Amino acid sequence: MTDHTLHPADTAATWHLPDDDHDHDGNGATVLGFWIYLMSDALIFASLFAMFGVVRTSYAGGPMPHEIFDLKLVALNTALLLASSITFGQAMPHMEAGRVGPTRVWLAITGLLGAAFVGVELFEFAALIAEGATPQRSAFLSAFFTLVGTHGVHVLVGLIWIAVLLVQLGQQGLSPPMKRRLICLSMFWHFLDIIWIGVFTFVYLFGVLR
Repeated sequence: MTDHTLHPADTAATWHLPDDDHDHDGNGATVLGFWIYLMSDALIFASLFAMFGVVRTSYAGGPMPHEIFDLKLVALNTALLLASSITFGQAMPHMEAGRVGPTRVWLAITGLLGAAFVGVELFEFAALIAEGATPQRSAFLSAFFTLVGTHGVHVLVGLIWIAVLLVQLGQQGLSPPMKRRLICLSMFWHFLDIIWIGVFTFVYLFGVLR
């Protein structure tokens, strides 16, 4: 007679395989869902860029870009955000290898660079407002503050996300759900980097050189 008795090892394999498949499916669904979110966010920024493009010469007698934009300051801010994208990239191989400590270190450095970016942006906004270049002054300034400010709010959300994950990494380690969250945050952060390159080129650089 054939022995149909399940050995303990067979039983373990029977129970663990569905869990692994479920985890892979969950990872794929999460990343796909986040890609869909990023595409919808890209549409929002595309609308803001289009709005800025329409009114970028509507100064209403107010200041022009070359009169108020400090390209050196903006270049510094661009370098900060690009550097933060590089440091986030340094964290991902450590995440894949399961090294919690280095992952947290590089994530923390990314957060510090992102916080510096937001600080410089707030300084720029305060300086512009002090000079009388407020959102109410012209359609150009209104579109500028809306576009750049929306990007800044996204970076601030990313910083809060980084802070939460730093705490969770200390509590949970690099579990599969934590890796999924880090992957999604990485996509979000690099997306903001790409958007900022567009802002720097289209808003600041073209505005000053025009």
